[in-house]
Order: sequence, then structure tokens, then C-alpha cells
Amino acid sequence: MINISYYDSPIGKMLLASKNGKLVGVWIKGQKYYLDQVNEQIQEKEEEILQKTRVWLTKYFKGENPRITELELAPVGSEFRQMVWKLLCEIPYGEVTTYGALAEKLAQKMKKSKMSAQAVGGAIAHNPISIIIPCHRVVGANGGLTGYAGGIDKKQELLQHEKRKELLWENFQKK
Repeated sequence: MINISYYDSPIGKMLLASKNGKLVGVWIKGQKYYLDQVNEQIQEKEEEILQKTRVWLTKYFKGENPRITELELAPVGSEFRQMVWKLLCEIPYGEVTTYGALAEKLAQKMKKSKMSAQAVGGAIAHNPISIIIPCHRVVGANGGLTGYAGGIDKKQELLQHEKRKELLWENFQKK
């Protein structure tokens, strides 16, 4: 059974999902792959991890830099996707990397001579824990904002928020 609740963020309504006390999903309403890999019954039920996730997201949108390790994450995906998502968690707040750079790191970890940046991009696109597993910090080889399941506009807002550390949350609260 998957427990869900909602969070109103400055970039839109978000669905939070948990299973067995661990976070399995954070999706921006309407994003690609919304509830992807969720093949179980869903119930709207408050759970401690969902409360902690709302606190984490509130800190994030207030301009703080909460640690990913504050939450117990359990995203559902293949071993390859899990490896890519783990690499995403290593990208520091306010910084970006490229799909190619992640592919190189992954190739080294897997002891391969090379890895496809497109394969890495595919795994990133299916990241079920938006923002917390920071897939928005990955850009194209030329620095361009390519691909984001939540939409390029949301990716741009998140990167600007982190770079400027302006209080996106305060602006949202004034609306």
C-alpha cells in the first residue's frame, strides 16, 4: 500500500508518496512519469516520513540547504537507475553537472571504458523523487537546460532559486 499526501510548493502542487515508512515519490503535478513505477493501491494517509518531507521541502524553498540524508529514501527502479540517482545525490546545492560528466563517473564505478550520456539521461528522467534527488542540477554539455520531467520552466526556477538563494518561498507566500 502506498500512502500519499500533498504539498503546495512555489513551483506547483506536489504529490508525496511513501511505503513502509520510506519516501518513494515526490512528483510535481502534471510532470512526465507521474506515479511511474507505482503499481500498488494508493491511499491518502498521513505518515511521519511524509510530514518530514514537507518540512524538508519548506526548508528548501525558504533558501536553506537541507541534507538529503534527513529523509529515508526508497525510490523504485532498476539497479542502473539506482546508481544514477545515487550520483545525483552527490551534486552539491547550487551547482550543476552534465549528463556526460555523470556518464563518465558511472562508467568508472562500473569499470567500463564509457557510458552513454543518453542512458544516464533516461534514468534521470525517471527519477521519482523530484527536487530531493536533485535531477534539476543536470544540464546539457553546452550548459543548456535540457530535459526535466517537471518542465524546463520548473528546472530553471529551481536552479535560479539555488543560485541566488533568494527566498522563493516568501514570494510564493505573498501570492
